[in-house]
Amino acid sequence: MNGAESLVRTLVAGGVDVCFANPGTSEMHFVAALDRVEGMRCVLGLFEGVVTGAADGYFRMKGTPASTLLHLGPGLANGLANLHNAKKANSGIVNIVGQHAVYHIGYNAPLTSDIEGLARPMSAWVRTSPDAQSVARDGAAAIAAAKSSPPQIATLILPADTAWNEADGIAQVPEDQQRASYSPQAVDAAAKALRGGEPTLLLLTGSALTEHGLKLAAQIAGKTGCKVMGQTYNPRMARGRGRFSIDRIPYVIEQALPILKDFRHIVLVEANDPVAFFAYPNKPSMLKPAGCEVHRMTSGGENSVAALEALASALGAKPQDAKPQAMVELSKPTGPLTHASIAMAIAMAIPENAIVIDESITTGRGFFPPTAAAHPHDWLQNMGGSIGFSPPVATGAAVACPDRKVICMVGDGSAMYTLQALWTQAREGLNVTTIVFANRIYQILRGEFDGVGAGEPGQRALDMLKIDRPTLDWVALAKGMGVAARAVTTVDEFVKALAEAVPEKGPRLIEVRM
Repeated sequence: MNGAESLVRTLVAGGVDVCFANPGTSEMHFVAALDRVEGMRCVLGLFEGVVTGAADGYFRMKGTPASTLLHLGPGLANGLANLHNAKKANSGIVNIVGQHAVYHIGYNAPLTSDIEGLARPMSAWVRTSPDAQSVARDGAAAIAAAKSSPPQIATLILPADTAWNEADGIAQVPEDQQRASYSPQAVDAAAKALRGGEPTLLLLTGSALTEHGLKLAAQIAGKTGCKVMGQTYNPRMARGRGRFSIDRIPYVIEQALPILKDFRHIVLVEANDPVAFFAYPNKPSMLKPAGCEVHRMTSGGENSVAALEALASALGAKPQDAKPQAMVELSKPTGPLTHASIAMAIAMAIPENAIVIDESITTGRGFFPPTAAAHPHDWLQNMGGSIGFSPPVATGAAVACPDRKVICMVGDGSAMYTLQALWTQAREGLNVTTIVFANRIYQILRGEFDGVGAGEPGQRALDMLKIDRPTLDWVALAKGMGVAARAVTTVDEFVKALAEAVPEKGPRLIEVRM
């Protein structure tokens, strides 16, 4: 058994049985080991950003890490943007990154780079295996790091000779000794704030946004009169009929400030202090009002559901305290494509137990009210803001949950970053319907141009914002990747396209020409 095989066997024994890969020369012994080891599913991505984003989506839905296989420093660098998003979402990932043979590194060959230096900003755990006998043990440590609380990105760098030289065998992954808990003192402080009678916001993210966590939040809100909201962006949120529907803090500062201005207390459940996504001239960075007191009840990795149970108990909140919610009545839209009609069409099309990946950015800001009345589903968002997030995450979510429909919503500018994900979806027969909102402009940047007070854009500035000349043909692009596609120009066509695509197995793409 060589080092590569000892690593693959250790991964499988440690519960890491999916590898999203884009290998090169230095990783060929790992690739060869896949033929000798049963139990590892290897999924090829044509760009490393697809590989790392898919690992993020897999973890969000499965709750256990997948591995990646990346080629040297440049391969890792290509995948860093979606590792940034995964880090912000607290996703556990085991990165396997090839390296030149130890004796070859000193010759400064063209692909030589500081791989550890590239890995550290996005990884909580980084190690280079020094020899073949260390590979399995290092792999087991990487798995343990990825599964820790909170979950982490672990990057194991594998020099080529440590992969091809003889190894001793596999290593056992140490059992996780950390048990997620919470601070009773923090719960008491939150209860005191909620009993005080002053306007209070219960701000949630992470595990608090499961169906059970939201149910407890509804009871607490009904008992105390507090407001419950989610962060602007969240790793995963349970939504749909029968689930407590909450608003999120708006992205736009001018919309967020009036909503938050009257709160005297904010109780954070895994969430961060409300902060603007960017700095803008003459606008605040912090969105909470002056004098508002912040109480952190849980952080990432703590048991927020148990903490909410304890908080509900301390407040005497019962299931009957939850107030009924008014939902938008769903009805078949007709006529032109508008943000409202698109939202209604999507709400009607979401099937039971679907997974919705949301990178619709400007088009999708009004999607929440109608989709609260859709069939129960999970809603995943981009936590790190690096675009090109949703097609890869949809790919990983579909690998994790093959029996669930995945609906990927993305703007045309974002989708161009990682359109190679469509090829992987076609090759693997993944159950993904991708909706591309083709407005032929980086619409969010057009709004940001105004937001930062840069004036009125001239022709050269507009050329940096528009993605026309030539116009992207998403139907042709999708078909070139092996994915059936169609374009729509009215909401009636969109409703029909969704009705045909969503029940079908395998990938489909709908280009919504705005």
